[in-house]
Amino acid sequence: MDSRENAIQESDRSTRPWHELREIVNRGSAEQLKQFLDELPAGETARAVSRLDDSDQIKLMIRLRPEMAAELVDGVSEAQAVELLELLPASDVAAILEELESDEQADIASEMDESDLEAILAAMDPQMAANIRRLTEYLPETAGGLMITELLSYRDDLTVQDVLDDLRHSAERYSDYDVQYAYVVQGSAVKDDSSKASRHPGDFGRLVGVLRLRDLLLSSPDKRIADVAIRETLVVGTQATLDELAAFFDRHHFFGVPVVDAENRLLGVVRRYDVEEALAERADDDNLKLLGIIAGEELRTMPLGSRAGRRLAWLVPNVLLNVVAISVIAYYEATVEQVVALAILLPLISDMGGNAGVQSLAVSIRELNLGLLRPHELIWVTLKESSVGLLNGVVLGLLVAVGGWIWQQNVYLGLVVGTAMLLNTLIATTIGGLMPLVLKRMNIDPALASGPILTTITDMTGFFFVLSLATLVLPQLVGPSP
Repeated sequence: MDSRENAIQESDRSTRPWHELREIVNRGSAEQLKQFLDELPAGETARAVSRLDDSDQIKLMIRLRPEMAAELVDGVSEAQAVELLELLPASDVAAILEELESDEQADIASEMDESDLEAILAAMDPQMAANIRRLTEYLPETAGGLMITELLSYRDDLTVQDVLDDLRHSAERYSDYDVQYAYVVQGSAVKDDSSKASRHPGDFGRLVGVLRLRDLLLSSPDKRIADVAIRETLVVGTQATLDELAAFFDRHHFFGVPVVDAENRLLGVVRRYDVEEALAERADDDNLKLLGIIAGEELRTMPLGSRAGRRLAWLVPNVLLNVVAISVIAYYEATVEQVVALAILLPLISDMGGNAGVQSLAVSIRELNLGLLRPHELIWVTLKESSVGLLNGVVLGLLVAVGGWIWQQNVYLGLVVGTAMLLNTLIATTIGGLMPLVLKRMNIDPALASGPILTTITDMTGFFFVLSLATLVLPQLVGPSP
Protein backbone atom coordinates (compact mmCIF):
# COMPACT_ATOMS: atom_id res chain seq x y z
CA MET A 1 0.00 0.00 0.00
CA ASP A 2 2.85 2.39 0.88
CA SER A 3 4.60 1.76 -2.43
CA ARG A 4 1.38 2.43 -4.33
CA GLU A 5 0.82 5.69 -2.43
CA ASN A 6 4.39 6.72 -3.14
CA ALA A 7 3.92 5.94 -6.84
CA ILE A 8 0.75 8.05 -6.94
CA GLN A 9 2.52 10.88 -5.14
CA GLU A 10 5.45 10.78 -7.57
CA SER A 11 3.08 10.74 -10.54
CA ASP A 12 1.15 13.70 -9.16
CA ARG A 13 4.40 15.64 -8.62
CA SER A 14 5.50 15.04 -12.21
CA THR A 15 2.15 15.94 -13.81
CA ARG A 16 0.55 18.37 -11.34
CA PRO A 17 3.27 19.64 -9.00
CA TRP A 18 1.18 22.63 -7.92
CA HIS A 19 -1.04 20.33 -5.83
CA GLU A 20 1.85 19.33 -3.58
CA LEU A 21 3.27 22.85 -3.63
CA ARG A 22 -0.07 24.24 -2.43
CA GLU A 23 -0.13 21.70 0.38
CA ILE A 24 3.39 22.56 1.52
CA VAL A 25 2.77 26.30 1.30
CA ASN A 26 -0.24 25.99 3.60
CA ARG A 27 0.86 23.22 5.96
CA GLY A 28 4.53 22.40 5.47
CA SER A 29 7.68 23.86 7.00
CA ALA A 30 10.05 26.33 5.34
CA GLU A 31 12.59 23.53 4.94
CA GLN A 32 10.03 21.32 3.19
CA LEU A 33 9.20 24.19 0.87
CA LYS A 34 12.85 24.78 -0.01
CA GLN A 35 13.45 21.06 -0.55
CA PHE A 36 10.41 20.73 -2.81
CA LEU A 37 11.41 23.67 -5.00
CA ASP A 38 14.99 22.39 -5.20
CA GLU A 39 13.80 18.94 -6.30
CA LEU A 40 11.37 20.16 -8.97
CA PRO A 41 12.60 19.33 -12.51
CA ALA A 42 14.00 22.20 -14.54
CA GLY A 43 11.23 24.30 -16.02
CA GLU A 44 8.53 22.95 -13.68
CA THR A 45 8.87 25.66 -11.04
CA ALA A 46 7.33 28.35 -13.23
CA ARG A 47 4.40 26.10 -14.17
CA ALA A 48 3.76 25.01 -10.57
CA VAL A 49 3.84 28.56 -9.21
CA SER A 50 1.61 29.89 -12.00
CA ARG A 51 -1.17 27.43 -11.10
CA LEU A 52 -1.42 28.67 -7.52
CA ASP A 53 -4.07 31.27 -6.76
CA ASP A 54 -3.03 34.76 -5.62
CA SER A 55 -3.33 34.03 -1.91
CA ASP A 56 -1.10 30.95 -2.13
CA GLN A 57 1.43 32.81 -4.27
CA ILE A 58 1.61 35.51 -1.59
CA LYS A 59 2.13 32.89 1.11
CA LEU A 60 4.81 31.20 -0.97
CA MET A 61 6.82 34.36 -1.59
CA ILE A 62 6.58 35.57 2.02
CA ARG A 63 7.62 32.19 3.45
CA LEU A 64 10.73 32.04 1.28
CA ARG A 65 13.83 33.85 2.43
CA PRO A 66 14.64 36.84 0.19
CA GLU A 67 17.56 35.05 -1.49
CA MET A 68 15.37 32.00 -2.23
CA ALA A 69 12.54 34.20 -3.50
CA ALA A 70 15.06 36.00 -5.72
CA GLU A 71 16.16 32.63 -7.16
CA LEU A 72 12.54 31.82 -7.94
CA VAL A 73 11.96 35.23 -9.56
CA ASP A 74 15.14 34.88 -11.60
CA GLY A 75 14.01 31.48 -12.88
CA VAL A 76 10.65 32.56 -14.32
CA SER A 77 9.76 34.87 -17.19
CA GLU A 78 9.86 38.61 -16.65
CA ALA A 79 6.08 38.90 -16.95
CA GLN A 80 5.52 36.19 -14.35
CA ALA A 81 8.12 37.72 -12.04
CA VAL A 82 6.33 41.07 -12.14
CA GLU A 83 2.99 39.35 -11.49
CA LEU A 84 4.41 37.65 -8.39
CA LEU A 85 6.10 40.74 -7.00
CA GLU A 86 3.07 42.98 -7.49
CA LEU A 87 1.19 40.81 -5.01
CA LEU A 88 3.63 41.57 -2.18
CA PRO A 89 4.13 44.51 0.17
CA ALA A 90 6.76 47.00 -0.97
CA SER A 91 9.18 46.03 1.82
CA ASP A 92 9.15 42.37 0.78
CA VAL A 93 9.68 43.25 -2.89
CA ALA A 94 12.57 45.53 -1.91
CA ALA A 95 14.28 42.71 0.01
CA ILE A 96 13.90 40.36 -2.98
CA LEU A 97 15.14 42.90 -5.54
CA GLU A 98 18.24 43.54 -3.45
CA GLU A 99 19.25 39.91 -4.03
CA LEU A 100 19.02 40.14 -7.83
CA GLU A 101 21.69 41.25 -10.27
CA SER A 102 21.50 44.86 -11.37
CA ASP A 103 20.32 44.12 -14.92
CA GLU A 104 17.50 41.94 -13.58
CA GLN A 105 16.54 44.66 -11.11
CA ALA A 106 16.30 47.19 -13.93
CA ASP A 107 14.30 44.85 -16.20
CA ILE A 108 11.72 44.14 -13.50
CA ALA A 109 11.57 47.74 -12.31
CA SER A 110 10.88 48.99 -15.84
CA GLU A 111 7.79 46.73 -16.06
CA MET A 112 6.25 47.78 -12.74
CA ASP A 113 3.64 50.43 -12.08
CA GLU A 114 5.38 53.72 -11.39
CA SER A 115 3.72 54.39 -8.04
CA ASP A 116 4.39 50.83 -6.84
CA LEU A 117 8.00 51.11 -7.95
CA GLU A 118 8.56 54.32 -6.01
CA ALA A 119 7.27 52.67 -2.83
CA ILE A 120 9.60 49.72 -3.40
CA LEU A 121 12.63 51.93 -4.08
CA ALA A 122 11.89 53.95 -0.96
CA ALA A 123 12.21 50.72 1.07
CA MET A 124 15.56 49.78 -0.50
CA ASP A 125 19.13 50.76 0.22
CA PRO A 126 19.38 54.36 -1.10
CA GLN A 127 22.47 53.67 -3.22
CA MET A 128 20.90 50.59 -4.77
CA ALA A 129 17.64 52.44 -5.42
CA ALA A 130 19.57 55.23 -7.14
CA ASN A 131 21.38 52.63 -9.24
CA ILE A 132 18.09 51.09 -10.37
CA ARG A 133 16.75 54.52 -11.31
CA ARG A 134 19.87 55.16 -13.40
CA LEU A 135 19.70 51.82 -15.17
CA THR A 136 16.00 52.15 -16.04
CA GLU A 137 16.78 55.39 -17.91
CA TYR A 138 18.56 53.41 -20.62
CA LEU A 139 16.69 51.73 -23.46
CA PRO A 140 16.42 47.95 -22.86
CA GLU A 141 18.24 46.91 -26.04
CA THR A 142 21.29 49.09 -25.49
CA ALA A 143 24.54 48.54 -23.63
CA GLY A 144 23.26 50.73 -20.80
CA GLY A 145 20.09 48.67 -20.50
CA LEU A 146 21.92 45.33 -20.62
CA MET A 147 24.94 46.06 -18.45
CA ILE A 148 25.51 44.81 -14.93
CA THR A 149 27.20 46.90 -12.26
CA GLU A 150 28.42 44.00 -10.12
CA LEU A 151 32.09 44.09 -11.00
CA LEU A 152 35.53 44.31 -9.40
CA SER A 153 37.26 47.65 -9.86
CA TYR A 154 40.45 48.87 -8.20
CA ARG A 155 42.40 52.12 -8.15
CA ASP A 156 45.47 52.18 -10.35
CA ASP A 157 47.77 53.04 -7.40
CA LEU A 158 47.09 49.72 -5.61
CA THR A 159 49.50 46.81 -5.67
CA VAL A 160 48.88 43.19 -6.62
CA GLN A 161 49.05 42.29 -2.92
CA ASP A 162 46.38 44.90 -2.08
CA VAL A 163 44.01 43.32 -4.58
CA LEU A 164 44.72 39.76 -3.44
CA ASP A 165 44.10 40.79 0.17
CA ASP A 166 40.79 42.38 -0.80
CA LEU A 167 39.70 39.27 -2.72
CA ARG A 168 40.44 37.05 0.27
CA HIS A 169 38.86 39.42 2.77
CA SER A 170 35.69 39.92 0.69
CA ALA A 171 35.38 36.41 -0.80
CA GLU A 172 31.82 35.95 0.49
CA ARG A 173 30.77 39.36 -0.76
CA TYR A 174 32.06 38.60 -4.27
CA SER A 175 30.73 35.05 -4.41
CA ASP A 176 27.78 36.04 -6.60
CA TYR A 177 29.91 38.04 -9.04
CA ASP A 178 30.93 36.64 -12.42
CA VAL A 179 34.60 37.17 -11.70
CA GLN A 180 36.65 36.85 -14.89
CA TYR A 181 38.39 40.20 -14.89
CA ALA A 182 38.98 43.13 -12.58
CA TYR A 183 38.96 46.68 -13.89
CA VAL A 184 41.65 49.21 -13.08
CA VAL A 185 40.38 52.75 -12.70
CA GLN A 186 41.77 56.16 -11.99
CA GLY A 187 40.09 58.33 -9.43
CA SER A 188 37.67 57.65 -6.59
CA ALA A 189 38.21 54.87 -4.08
CA VAL A 190 35.92 51.99 -4.89
CA LYS A 191 36.66 49.61 -2.07
CA ASP A 192 35.25 50.01 1.39
CA ASP A 193 33.47 47.86 3.91
CA SER A 194 29.91 48.87 3.03
CA SER A 195 27.60 46.34 1.41
CA LYS A 196 27.79 46.13 -2.38
CA ALA A 197 29.75 49.41 -2.61
CA SER A 198 31.17 48.52 -6.01
CA ARG A 199 27.77 48.07 -7.67
CA HIS A 200 27.03 51.67 -8.44
CA PRO A 201 28.00 53.48 -11.67
CA GLY A 202 29.88 56.68 -10.99
CA ASP A 203 31.78 55.13 -8.08
CA PHE A 204 34.23 53.36 -10.37
CA GLY A 205 36.27 56.18 -11.88
CA ARG A 206 37.95 56.53 -15.28
CA LEU A 207 38.87 53.23 -16.89
CA VAL A 208 42.62 52.61 -17.13
CA GLY A 209 42.73 48.95 -18.13
CA VAL A 210 41.57 45.39 -17.63
CA LEU A 211 43.26 43.08 -15.14
CA ARG A 212 43.13 39.36 -15.91
CA LEU A 213 43.04 37.27 -12.75
CA ARG A 214 45.68 34.95 -14.24
CA ASP A 215 48.07 37.89 -14.59
CA LEU A 216 47.21 39.00 -11.07
CA LEU A 217 48.10 35.62 -9.56
CA LEU A 218 51.37 35.30 -11.49
CA SER A 219 52.65 38.83 -10.83
CA SER A 220 54.96 40.07 -8.10
CA PRO A 221 52.97 41.10 -4.97
CA ASP A 222 54.54 44.56 -4.79
CA LYS A 223 53.90 45.40 -8.43
CA ARG A 224 51.34 48.10 -9.20
CA ILE A 225 48.21 46.73 -10.87
CA ALA A 226 48.37 49.56 -13.40
CA ASP A 227 51.56 47.95 -14.72
CA VAL A 228 49.93 44.50 -14.92
CA ALA A 229 46.66 45.56 -16.55
CA ILE A 230 45.96 45.46 -20.28
CA ARG A 231 45.93 49.14 -21.23
CA GLU A 232 44.45 49.05 -24.74
CA THR A 233 40.96 48.08 -23.67
CA LEU A 234 38.01 47.68 -26.02
CA VAL A 235 34.92 49.43 -24.70
CA VAL A 236 31.37 50.33 -25.77
CA GLY A 237 29.21 53.34 -25.01
CA THR A 238 25.89 53.21 -23.20
CA GLN A 239 23.92 53.74 -26.44
CA ALA A 240 25.51 50.82 -28.32
CA THR A 241 22.60 48.84 -29.77
CA LEU A 242 21.90 45.15 -29.35
CA ASP A 243 22.90 44.55 -32.96
CA GLU A 244 26.19 46.38 -32.45
CA LEU A 245 26.87 44.37 -29.31
CA ALA A 246 26.09 41.11 -31.12
CA ALA A 247 28.52 42.10 -33.89
CA PHE A 248 31.15 43.00 -31.27
CA PHE A 249 30.96 39.59 -29.61
CA ASP A 250 31.03 37.88 -33.01
CA ARG A 251 34.38 39.58 -33.66
CA HIS A 252 35.80 39.24 -30.15
CA HIS A 253 35.47 36.11 -28.02
CA PHE A 254 35.29 37.97 -24.72
CA PHE A 255 33.31 37.13 -21.62
CA GLY A 256 32.17 40.74 -21.41
CA VAL A 257 32.95 44.29 -22.51
CA PRO A 258 33.22 47.41 -20.30
CA VAL A 259 30.62 50.15 -20.75
CA VAL A 260 31.91 53.71 -20.41
CA ASP A 261 30.50 57.21 -20.69
CA ALA A 262 31.78 60.07 -22.85
CA GLU A 263 34.57 60.76 -20.32
CA ASN A 264 35.66 57.10 -20.27
CA ARG A 265 34.28 56.54 -16.77
CA LEU A 266 33.46 52.92 -16.13
CA LEU A 267 29.70 52.37 -15.75
CA GLY A 268 29.28 48.59 -15.98
CA VAL A 269 29.92 45.48 -18.03
CA VAL A 270 27.84 43.83 -20.76
CA ARG A 271 28.25 40.06 -20.70
CA ARG A 272 28.20 37.90 -23.80
CA TYR A 273 25.42 35.64 -22.58
CA ASP A 274 23.20 38.60 -21.66
CA VAL A 275 23.47 39.74 -25.28
CA GLU A 276 22.64 36.24 -26.51
CA GLU A 277 19.66 36.10 -24.16
CA ALA A 278 18.43 39.51 -25.34
CA LEU A 279 18.68 38.39 -28.97
CA ALA A 280 16.63 35.29 -28.18
CA GLU A 281 14.03 37.37 -26.33
CA ARG A 282 13.77 39.78 -29.26
CA ALA A 283 13.28 36.88 -31.67
CA ASP A 284 10.51 35.53 -29.41
CA ASP A 285 8.92 38.97 -29.21
CA ASP A 286 9.04 39.40 -32.99
CA ASN A 287 7.48 35.98 -33.42
CA LEU A 288 4.66 36.82 -31.00
CA LYS A 289 3.98 40.08 -32.84
CA LEU A 290 3.87 38.31 -36.18
CA LEU A 291 1.35 35.88 -34.70
CA GLY A 292 -0.82 38.68 -33.29
CA ILE A 293 0.37 39.04 -29.68
CA ILE A 294 1.31 42.70 -29.97
CA ALA A 295 1.11 44.00 -26.38
CA GLY A 296 4.08 42.09 -25.00
CA GLU A 297 4.30 38.73 -23.29
CA GLU A 298 0.94 37.21 -22.36
CA LEU A 299 0.34 34.62 -19.65
CA ARG A 300 -2.92 32.77 -19.06
CA THR A 301 -2.73 33.74 -15.40
CA MET A 302 -3.32 37.39 -16.37
CA PRO A 303 -6.82 38.87 -15.85
CA LEU A 304 -9.37 37.89 -18.49
CA GLY A 305 -10.14 41.46 -19.50
CA SER A 306 -6.48 42.28 -19.96
CA ARG A 307 -5.85 39.21 -22.13
CA ALA A 308 -8.95 39.79 -24.26
CA GLY A 309 -8.09 43.47 -24.74
CA ARG A 310 -4.52 42.64 -25.80
CA ARG A 311 -5.78 40.27 -28.49
CA LEU A 312 -8.62 42.50 -29.69
CA ALA A 313 -6.12 45.28 -30.35
CA TRP A 314 -4.82 43.10 -33.18
CA LEU A 315 -8.03 41.29 -34.18
CA VAL A 316 -10.26 44.35 -34.68
CA PRO A 317 -8.00 46.02 -37.30
CA ASN A 318 -7.76 42.63 -39.01
CA VAL A 319 -11.54 42.53 -39.40
CA LEU A 320 -11.41 45.82 -41.27
CA LEU A 321 -8.52 44.69 -43.46
CA ASN A 322 -10.30 41.44 -44.30
CA VAL A 323 -13.41 43.37 -45.33
CA VAL A 324 -11.22 45.13 -47.87
CA ALA A 325 -9.89 41.78 -49.13
CA ILE A 326 -13.26 40.10 -49.53
CA SER A 327 -14.62 43.12 -51.39
CA VAL A 328 -12.75 41.69 -54.39
CA ILE A 329 -14.91 38.54 -54.19
CA ALA A 330 -18.04 40.66 -53.96
CA TYR A 331 -17.03 42.50 -57.16
CA TYR A 332 -16.71 39.19 -59.04
CA GLU A 333 -19.74 37.57 -57.41
CA ALA A 334 -21.31 36.64 -60.78
CA THR A 335 -18.18 34.72 -61.80
CA VAL A 336 -18.12 32.77 -58.54
CA GLU A 337 -21.80 31.89 -58.90
CA GLN A 338 -21.18 30.35 -62.34
CA VAL A 339 -17.98 28.47 -61.43
CA VAL A 340 -18.43 27.12 -57.90
CA ALA A 341 -15.03 25.40 -58.00
CA LEU A 342 -13.40 28.83 -57.79
CA ALA A 343 -14.84 29.35 -54.30
CA ILE A 344 -13.06 26.19 -53.19
CA LEU A 345 -9.74 27.16 -54.78
CA LEU A 346 -9.63 30.81 -53.66
CA PRO A 347 -8.39 30.04 -50.09
CA LEU A 348 -5.63 27.85 -51.52
CA ILE A 349 -4.24 30.63 -53.71
CA SER A 350 -4.46 33.34 -51.03
CA ASP A 351 -3.08 31.13 -48.23
CA MET A 352 -0.11 29.93 -50.28
CA GLY A 353 0.64 33.54 -51.21
CA GLY A 354 0.50 34.45 -47.53
CA ASN A 355 2.87 31.62 -46.62
CA ALA A 356 5.36 32.67 -49.29
CA GLY A 357 5.17 36.29 -48.16
CA VAL A 358 5.71 35.40 -44.48
CA GLN A 359 8.91 33.52 -45.40
CA SER A 360 10.34 36.63 -47.08
CA LEU A 361 9.05 38.77 -44.23
CA ALA A 362 10.87 36.67 -41.64
CA VAL A 363 14.16 36.78 -43.56
CA SER A 364 14.02 40.59 -43.91
CA ILE A 365 13.17 41.15 -40.24
CA ARG A 366 16.01 38.89 -39.13
CA GLU A 367 18.53 40.52 -41.47
CA LEU A 368 17.46 43.96 -40.23
CA ASN A 369 17.93 42.80 -36.63
CA LEU A 370 21.36 41.37 -37.41
CA GLY A 371 22.47 44.51 -39.22
CA LEU A 372 22.87 42.61 -42.51
CA LEU A 373 20.27 44.76 -44.26
CA ARG A 374 19.53 48.48 -44.35
CA PRO A 375 16.07 50.01 -44.93
CA HIS A 376 17.21 51.81 -48.11
CA GLU A 377 18.23 48.60 -49.94
CA LEU A 378 14.87 48.20 -51.66
CA ILE A 379 16.15 47.43 -55.17
CA TRP A 380 18.59 44.78 -53.94
CA VAL A 381 15.85 43.04 -51.92
CA THR A 382 13.42 43.29 -54.85
CA LEU A 383 15.85 41.53 -57.18
CA LYS A 384 16.67 38.81 -54.65
CA GLU A 385 13.09 38.07 -53.60
CA SER A 386 11.45 38.36 -57.02
CA SER A 387 13.82 35.73 -58.40
CA VAL A 388 12.92 33.34 -55.59
CA GLY A 389 9.23 34.22 -55.96
CA LEU A 390 9.30 33.56 -59.72
CA LEU A 391 10.97 30.15 -59.35
CA ASN A 392 8.71 29.04 -56.49
CA GLY A 393 5.68 30.46 -58.29
CA VAL A 394 6.39 28.37 -61.40
CA VAL A 395 6.72 25.18 -59.34
CA LEU A 396 3.60 25.84 -57.23
CA GLY A 397 1.65 27.08 -60.25
CA LEU A 398 2.35 23.87 -62.17
CA LEU A 399 1.27 21.73 -59.22
CA VAL A 400 -1.99 23.64 -58.78
CA ALA A 401 -2.65 23.76 -62.53
CA VAL A 402 -2.31 20.00 -62.90
CA GLY A 403 -4.43 19.44 -59.80
CA GLY A 404 -7.22 21.76 -60.99
CA TRP A 405 -7.23 20.19 -64.46
CA ILE A 406 -7.44 16.64 -63.09
CA TRP A 407 -10.08 17.58 -60.51
CA GLN A 408 -12.54 19.32 -62.88
CA GLN A 409 -11.32 17.84 -66.19
CA ASN A 410 -11.03 21.39 -67.51
CA VAL A 411 -7.69 22.64 -68.80
CA TYR A 412 -8.81 26.29 -68.59
CA LEU A 413 -9.48 26.00 -64.86
CA GLY A 414 -5.99 24.56 -64.45
CA LEU A 415 -4.49 27.47 -66.41
CA VAL A 416 -6.44 30.04 -64.37
CA VAL A 417 -5.46 28.76 -60.94
CA GLY A 418 -1.91 27.90 -62.00
CA THR A 419 -1.27 31.37 -63.41
CA ALA A 420 -2.91 32.99 -60.38
CA MET A 421 -0.69 30.93 -58.08
CA LEU A 422 2.45 31.95 -59.98
CA LEU A 423 1.60 35.65 -59.96
CA ASN A 424 0.44 35.72 -56.33
CA THR A 425 3.56 33.88 -55.13
CA LEU A 426 5.80 36.29 -57.04
CA ILE A 427 4.07 39.37 -55.65
CA ALA A 428 3.72 38.01 -52.10
CA THR A 429 7.40 37.01 -51.93
CA THR A 430 8.56 40.38 -53.21
CA ILE A 431 6.24 42.47 -51.04
CA GLY A 432 7.00 40.30 -47.98
CA GLY A 433 10.69 41.05 -48.41
CA LEU A 434 10.19 44.78 -48.96
CA MET A 435 7.56 45.54 -46.32
CA PRO A 436 9.84 45.44 -43.22
CA LEU A 437 12.23 47.86 -44.95
CA VAL A 438 9.45 50.31 -45.80
CA LEU A 439 7.96 50.15 -42.31
CA LYS A 440 11.39 50.57 -40.73
CA ARG A 441 11.93 53.74 -42.77
CA MET A 442 8.58 54.98 -41.42
CA ASN A 443 9.71 54.20 -37.83
CA ILE A 444 7.04 51.50 -37.50
CA ASP A 445 7.93 48.18 -35.89
CA PRO A 446 8.05 45.71 -38.86
CA ALA A 447 7.14 42.73 -36.68
CA LEU A 448 4.06 44.54 -35.40
CA ALA A 449 2.51 45.76 -38.64
CA SER A 450 3.87 43.53 -41.40
CA GLY A 451 1.70 40.47 -40.79
CA PRO A 452 -1.80 41.98 -41.08
CA ILE A 453 -0.86 44.20 -44.03
CA LEU A 454 0.83 41.35 -45.90
CA THR A 455 -2.14 39.03 -45.32
CA THR A 456 -4.55 41.62 -46.70
CA ILE A 457 -2.42 42.24 -49.79
CA THR A 458 -1.92 38.54 -50.59
CA ASP A 459 -5.62 37.85 -50.10
CA MET A 460 -6.62 40.71 -52.38
CA THR A 461 -4.11 39.86 -55.11
CA GLY A 462 -4.89 36.15 -54.89
CA PHE A 463 -8.62 36.73 -55.17
CA PHE A 464 -8.12 39.28 -57.96
CA PHE A 465 -5.87 37.07 -60.10
CA VAL A 466 -8.14 34.02 -59.85
CA LEU A 467 -11.40 35.85 -60.45
CA SER A 468 -10.18 38.28 -63.12
CA LEU A 469 -8.52 35.49 -65.14
CA ALA A 470 -11.59 33.30 -64.68
CA THR A 471 -13.80 36.11 -65.98
CA LEU A 472 -11.66 36.38 -69.12
CA VAL A 473 -12.19 32.70 -69.98
CA LEU A 474 -15.60 32.30 -68.37
CA PRO A 475 -17.28 30.66 -71.41
CA GLN A 476 -14.61 27.92 -71.45
CA LEU A 477 -15.03 27.36 -67.69
CA VAL A 478 -18.81 26.97 -67.74
CA GLY A 479 -19.08 25.25 -71.08
CA PRO A 480 -18.04 21.72 -72.04
CA SER A 481 -14.37 20.98 -71.76
CA PRO A 482 -12.49 20.83 -75.08
